[in-house]
Amino acid sequence: MLALVTSSDSASGLRLAEFDEPRPLANEALVSVHATSLNRGELRLLAIRPDGFVPGQDIVGIVERAAADGSGPAVGTRVAALVDQGGWAERVAVSTDRLAILPDGVSFASAATLPVAGTTALRTLRHGSDLTGQQVLITGASGAVGRFQVQLAHLEGGVVTAVAAARHDEDLRGLGAKQIVESIELAKGPFSLITESVGGKSLAHAIDRVAPGGIIVMFGSSSGELTPVGFRQFVPGHEGARLQTFAYYTSGSGIGADIASLLALVAAGRLETRIALTVPWTDIAQALDALRQRSISGKAVLTIAG
Repeated sequence: MLALVTSSDSASGLRLAEFDEPRPLANEALVSVHATSLNRGELRLLAIRPDGFVPGQDIVGIVERAAADGSGPAVGTRVAALVDQGGWAERVAVSTDRLAILPDGVSFASAATLPVAGTTALRTLRHGSDLTGQQVLITGASGAVGRFQVQLAHLEGGVVTAVAAARHDEDLRGLGAKQIVESIELAKGPFSLITESVGGKSLAHAIDRVAPGGIIVMFGSSSGELTPVGFRQFVPGHEGARLQTFAYYTSGSGIGADIASLLALVAAGRLETRIALTVPWTDIAQALDALRQRSISGKAVLTIAG
């Protein structure tokens, strides 16, 4: 089969090459991949992985061979999944607990935006428990994860303040944000839950704005800056508040069930997916450039010819 593999000889860092066919375990289905989407974390992987590595975490496609143990969907079922790697390939073996069936009316491209970004949004917000009436602050709100966080927090009854450039004001208000500020320094607070993906000064300002007993969930550091953190940043005024790190791969089981719940919201018209760019996987260089330059608002989707 064909796969996109890392290659130091290629300008994009990737090349299309023949790769070994997957050999599914008993609890894994073989999925013929029709589309995938790019995540910012994959840019880092391209820089550190050796030649011959197959990236890719978001996959959607059709079950080509059902799991031998009888779990999961039948052959021919349309599915979405989150895998740790290997998604930029014609076929992928996927544990059935990471698979979700696509509802009628949800396209492959739309579903491809959900696995990493959607489950990250869902699981970071869960750290806030019941959000009904709670003040929620979301940094990086115009990004793929942030847009899902705004929508999901609003659906759960949270009062959302989003940090994003002014050009995103109308979009984010339409998704449920009560207030949009261009800088976290302008956010009033205090906030019961803060989702923080920027780091550096942004995280320091988040600590200044967290309510006593509140929580800051750190799931990224797009600024690349370190944040000095000390006891006196929390006391007095933020007693009992805590910092929680988040990475999807250590966030527990039930990935497939979470993807299914997100797909149900999309099918019901309650969760918007944003596709900014759709290109064949042979044109991945274009998608990678757009992601690196932050020139798109939404997800870049790659289509894979079966």
